Amino acid sequence: MGYKKETLKGVRWVGALRGSTRIVSFIKTIIIARILAPEDIGLYTIAFFMLALMEVLTETGINVVLLQKKGGAEAYISTAWIISIIRALIIFMVLFITSPYIALFFNMPQAVGLIKLISIVPLMRGFINPSIILFQKRLEFNKDFIFRFTIFLFDALVAILATLYLNNAYGLIIGLIAGVILEIILSFVMARPWPTLVFEKDKAQEVVNRGKWMTGAGIFQYLFREGDDAVVGRLLGGTALGYYQMAYKIATLPISEVADVFAKVTLPIYVKMSNDKTRLRKAFLQTTMVVSAFSLMFGAVLIIFAHPIVNILLGKKWLPAVPALRIVSVYAIIRAVIQPAFTLLLALNKQEKVTTITLVGIIAMFIFILPMTNAYGIIGTAISTIIGVTAMLPFIFFYAFKNS
Repeated sequence: MGYKKETLKGVRWVGALRGSTRIVSFIKTIIIARILAPEDIGLYTIAFFMLALMEVLTETGINVVLLQKKGGAEAYISTAWIISIIRALIIFMVLFITSPYIALFFNMPQAVGLIKLISIVPLMRGFINPSIILFQKRLEFNKDFIFRFTIFLFDALVAILATLYLNNAYGLIIGLIAGVILEIILSFVMARPWPTLVFEKDKAQEVVNRGKWMTGAGIFQYLFREGDDAVVGRLLGGTALGYYQMAYKIATLPISEVADVFAKVTLPIYVKMSNDKTRLRKAFLQTTMVVSAFSLMFGAVLIIFAHPIVNILLGKKWLPAVPALRIVSVYAIIRAVIQPAFTLLLALNKQEKVTTITLVGIIAMFIFILPMTNAYGIIGTAISTIIGVTAMLPFIFFYAFKNS
């Protein structure tokens, strides 16, 4: 089977996964928005922000390293598992101990309990069988679909039921915990080989050395994607953060999905093509054109019909999010267009380029985000994200064409 056929097959499975999970996520978002107030969403966003920040700060890049290896990835599974468990313990302790200080920084004392509860999530994630990444490496996207959709659906159902019962943001975190429990079970039922308590220092050093740029790239990408949430929460409070987060979700759900589907499928394909530059560049250009077309189509719909979309789906209490939704949609379009170039550089082991380019975007965004947010609220925050992602455009495509 040729790479084009493998890509199309992968796109179908990953597209089915992303489409089905986004439909579930969309329904979940609508229901949660009807139950909770914007302030509740803001509190949950702060707890989730800190969870994701700690995960990014301690990212080892194991998954990407395993995908990049052209053979023998199975030999690294046990070492990867032990590294993940150690990392999980560190994240849990840091989040739990610092929760009062985090809540104080954001002036949201109600967030303390949420942060302590969400610290359980990374602790449990450390015990997931790393062999699940081999679904993607072996292009077994059908297994990946079953694995991930089952977990996602279970998470959403538990979150909705718990939120209905509790009528607060704790229900969302209970859904996360339930999803992780199921993920641990399924990772050992569906994936092989199983990890053991065997730690090989040389393999660990290789993973760390090759993954260090992924750690840097992950930190910078996270700050670029989520740093605006921290600024809004700190400067404007929980209610404004709730509006901004909902606008972000509505904008990125349809637009980013296309780019994410192709990124997941094309990374292992690009790795296989890495020695054939002509074929690689052609595949990259085709992917970029397809992603751009779909992103522009979805983005135009959101920008033009933002008001009725929010009013019908979320209700009148969320209408203050409409202006930010239109602007964030522009940001989401640009981000989707450059995603294939990031995937290409990762496939070519150019993690340092991804890190450097993302740093450029962070610097550009943070030069403007504080004054813009102070002056124009969440609209100013959204504009600053467009400035940041636009600053990355010339660099990402320069490096993509230079290395392909």
